[in-house]
Amino acid sequence: MNKNVIIIGGGIIGLCTAYYLLEEGNQVSIIDKSNLSHGASYVNAGYITPSHFIPLAAPGMINKGIKWMFNSSSPFYIKPRLNSDFLKWAWAFKKSATTSKVEKAIPVIKAINILSRDLYEDIKASNAFSFHYERKGLLMCYKSDKVGEEEWKIGQRGIEEGLGVKKLTKEEVNVLEPNANLNIKGAIYFDSDAHMTPTDFMPEMVKYLKTKGAVFFTNEDVKDIELINGTISKIITNKQELKADEVVLSAGSWSPLLTKKLGLQIPIQAGKGYRINVNRETGITIPAILCEAKVAVTPMDGFTRFAGTMEIAGINHNINPIRIQTIANAAKNYYTDLNITKEEKEAADCGLRPCSPDGLPYIGKSSKCTNLTIAAGHAMMGWSLGPATGKLVSEIISEKKPSLDLNSFNPDRKF
Repeated sequence: MNKNVIIIGGGIIGLCTAYYLLEEGNQVSIIDKSNLSHGASYVNAGYITPSHFIPLAAPGMINKGIKWMFNSSSPFYIKPRLNSDFLKWAWAFKKSATTSKVEKAIPVIKAINILSRDLYEDIKASNAFSFHYERKGLLMCYKSDKVGEEEWKIGQRGIEEGLGVKKLTKEEVNVLEPNANLNIKGAIYFDSDAHMTPTDFMPEMVKYLKTKGAVFFTNEDVKDIELINGTISKIITNKQELKADEVVLSAGSWSPLLTKKLGLQIPIQAGKGYRINVNRETGITIPAILCEAKVAVTPMDGFTRFAGTMEIAGINHNINPIRIQTIANAAKNYYTDLNITKEEKEAADCGLRPCSPDGLPYIGKSSKCTNLTIAAGHAMMGWSLGPATGKLVSEIISEKKPSLDLNSFNPDRKF
């Protein structure tokens, strides 16, 4: 039976969900508080990342977080604050950062990333799109032997998981990237990864969805959600009231503010990330992570993007110039002769990544609401997991057997 579905949130997750719901013949409306031109789905590194199978909540991150939280230029900055939601999230993060929980998460994260990469390639092959997509792999570039050894351990685990991984010397990297002038000791190369240009894909997908009948309500805020006997009966915005058979919540970092209206608790903290675009020739052709600095580098459609840092400091879009400078310093440190200009730094932007405590997204229905499907909490993998999440949500709503086991993504899971 075809259903009338409202999607709250028009980022990468919301758009991909609409894509698959429309394929199933459903009616789809998308509500977003923005005009669909900015946010995390537009400023991210554009990675599709089977290589990123280790969740953020990994053993050792707690100690690093404590050390880094007092340094506003650190890669992972946590601003301590006496906020009950933050404190509950931090405690759940601590409980999730164990070896056994990470081991359980690794095959789950790898599987959903590979599914998503394959779905991106299916979308691209449909001939309805012309967006930039390349599969050139990912270089994990390091400057110290210690970090190189740590990255190679992850690489070896990737090999165990069936991924193609190689340990490269500086000279071998230079063969792959002859014009990038990398100042490194070596790199771990994952051939599994792909990359895109988010600012190409997002408007193209919006345009496509409109041709297929999707209705967009932009610059519109959801003010309340009316619940009767465990079922959403009405969505109330600042402009209208809407009814639907099914509701999808894909509002990113804002999702917990809306679930609270339903009496649901899904722990999510906004993790701010920054990006600098360099609109000139850099010689960079393969995506890279600058390991010690935790900065992502992506050759996009006509420019190179430098993105990074994780700043857990609540919902705000304040630009911290110290963190922008940290990214610029990393670029100069790893790429000889690459100086990011004052103008490029002044044009930097940021986005909020919705981080769950255990590094796994919430995908599925809560037992507390019959017609709500949650699709949020993807952290740094939101872009990578867009199509897989959209496909899974569509399967849930269409009552089909899901492409993956959803137990690990249960929105009601305990930490």
